[in-house]
Amino acid sequence: MVLAVIEHTEYPFAKGDLTSDGVQWSAEVDTTTPDTDVEVECVTMQPPALGEVIEIEFGLTAALRAVSSATADLIYKWQGRNKGGTWVDLHSAVTKTDIGTGYVEETRSGRFQMVSNFNSLPFEVRLVIQCNEANEGRARVKNSSYIRIKYSAS
Repeated sequence: MVLAVIEHTEYPFAKGDLTSDGVQWSAEVDTTTPDTDVEVECVTMQPPALGEVIEIEFGLTAALRAVSSATADLIYKWQGRNKGGTWVDLHSAVTKTDIGTGYVEETRSGRFQMVSNFNSLPFEVRLVIQCNEANEGRARVKNSSYIRIKYSAS
């Protein structure tokens, strides 16, 4: 028996000292080995009450750039998983060709269709990047990124 449908929204990324413009970023993370995934930031979502997931909505923003190369290609994707499980891609990997050294903001948003390995509470969400050149990829996550969970509590 379902007692309630609960909506829970969090802004779990890029916490730290307050800023004068209200924009906070996670720590910058760099790639090292070419074509190898590097985790930029990972968060665990565990609402105050647990239940059956009905829907998850995302609004996820990252800033990406090369450290010093004009020809570096950077690939990124957001992933989710049931806590401690197997990672599931929330969207196809995105390639930014010759990204340059100035930050480029990229947002992925929408409602995600639950799949095996990403369909229960608690769960984890992360951003991973890779670069085709050694030591050239750099990324960070914006504090306005959010995750909204709709679930039934019984």
